[in-house]
Amino acid sequence: MAIQKKGSAEWKGSLKKGKGVVSTESGALKENPYGFNTRFEGQPGTNPEELIGAAHASCFSMALSMMLGEEDLEPESINTEATVTLDQDDSGFYVSKVHLQTVAKIPGADQTAFDRAAKNAKEGCPISRLFNAEITLDAKLEG
Repeated sequence: MAIQKKGSAEWKGSLKKGKGVVSTESGALKENPYGFNTRFEGQPGTNPEELIGAAHASCFSMALSMMLGEEDLEPESINTEATVTLDQDDSGFYVSKVHLQTVAKIPGADQTAFDRAAKNAKEGCPISRLFNAEITLDAKLEG
């Protein structure tokens, strides 16, 4: 079974002066602004790294819930923060790492079961696996 979800972005202008909007098919994000100033200068709006962090934190939390279920445990709460690091080298900017920090309240859980579930969730969550995914591209230039 393949499930497809869509996100879209529109950009107008140069890198530093241009502006863009990002939206999701579900409407959760609708024309949210992003730009050089929101990405590098801390101005209001969003940026790709923040969106990746939110996606990874939410995906990991759901995967952890599933893995805990396989240990016959049901979490009362799982709170996860993903810190996405954007670095620069001679080739340009790149995401160098993502750090997941989670705190879970799980009645009846022991540390060993929790550690095993967390490790399996980190390795198996679809967004974790995305970082090694095949990326394809269709590009069309309009005249």
